[in-house]
This record gives sequence, structure tokens and C-alpha cells, in this order.
Amino acid sequence: MPTEAGRSPTGGPDDSSRRAAGEADTPFSEQLKQATWSAHEDAEQHGFSRALLEGTLPRAGYAAMVAQHYFAYAALEEVGRSLTADPVAGRVVHPGLFRVPALERDLAALYGADWRERIAPTAPTRAYAARIGRTARDPAGYVAHHYTRYLGDLSGGQFIRKAAAHTYGLDERGGTAFYDFSALGSLPRFKARYRAQLDALQLDAAAREHVVDETRRAYRLNAAVLADLGQTFATEAA
Repeated sequence: MPTEAGRSPTGGPDDSSRRAAGEADTPFSEQLKQATWSAHEDAEQHGFSRALLEGTLPRAGYAAMVAQHYFAYAALEEVGRSLTADPVAGRVVHPGLFRVPALERDLAALYGADWRERIAPTAPTRAYAARIGRTARDPAGYVAHHYTRYLGDLSGGQFIRKAAAHTYGLDERGGTAFYDFSALGSLPRFKARYRAQLDALQLDAAAREHVVDETRRAYRLNAAVLADLGQTFATEAA
């Protein structure tokens, strides 16, 4: 027989209502973290990532990753600048996070002064950058890509920084400048403020679900870039 929406025939809340109630009580930043936890673990176990962190990835593999980052962040920060006044995306855009100038220093150190002529985006990177570019018309979707990239850089990226410094003899003057966020001050405090900004975003349930879905997509796109690099460089490491 017909029942009231969100209620089981016995009068108790159905599973979807319980999930919705639980999500409503969970900070949005925590929802994003929980929704992408398995993807995060997969990324850590990726052959390319393992080789990098274990110090077995050739320097050329690290340089290739930095090059692909350049194209992704150029797209991310171009869109970010266009959305600084947006009531949703503008809440997370922070000039101190912009990485393109640091990536340019790193690429000069890794490839030489002619680095622009020596790098090109791979097919997965082109797909990734194109997806980011489309978020210029989708501010909530942009938040997903912003969160995925920069929170990763501020967290796990710091382990990559240490590994690259140790393995390749690089530092923030050129080679690992991408991971140097010292201008932000305390990274734990900055990340706490960033998560608070996510929690305060004025998004309805549908918009939050969209951000979660787009965050998952961002993880998949990034994984595709690493998998492509791994076909060459992680194999060499093995």
C-alpha cells in the first residue's frame, strides 16, 4: 500500500531517510573525505606512486609527473581566477595556493631553460584539464577539483616532497617548489580553515551530492594520468 515518503510501512524511517539524516549531521568536508577514502587508498597503492615514495622511480618519471601537473594546474588556476567572485567557488579560491609559478621553477630545474619546448600533455592529462576547464560553468564542480588537488598537495604531497628531495637531491629552489606552502604558515591550521570553509558552503543536498560525485571523478582522472606515466616509468623502476 502507499506509504508516506521517507517512512517504512511500519512507521520507522527507511534506509534512504536514515542515510540522509546521517549525512545532514556530518560536516561536508568529512562527507568528501569518506566518499573518496577508497580512491585515496588506491592512489597510495598505485605502482607509480609506490615507486616515487620508495625512491625507485627514475628522475625522468618524477619530471614527467611535474610536467603533467603543470597542464592540470594551469587549467585549475585559470578557472579559479574566473570564479573568485562566485559565492560558492570563490569561498575556496586562495592565491597562496596557486602552483603554476612554482611548477615553472621546478620544470626549469628538471628540464632546463627550454622546458616549454620539451613537455606536452598526455592524452589522460588533456582529458583531465578539459574536465577542469568545463567547471568554469559549474562552480560547485570546481570546488571538487580544487579540494582534490590542493588538499592532496597539503597532505600526502608533503611526503612526496620529502621523497623527491631525498631521491633526486632537489629542494624548494627548484624541483620541489610545487610542494612548498610555507607562505601559508601552519599547514594543519590552514587545512582546518579550508575544511571549515567547505562546511560553510551554501549548498543544498543535490549540489553536495554533485560535488561528491565530481570529487570521485577528479580522483579517477588523476589516477588515469598516473597509470599512463606508470606504463613507462614504474616499469623501469621494477
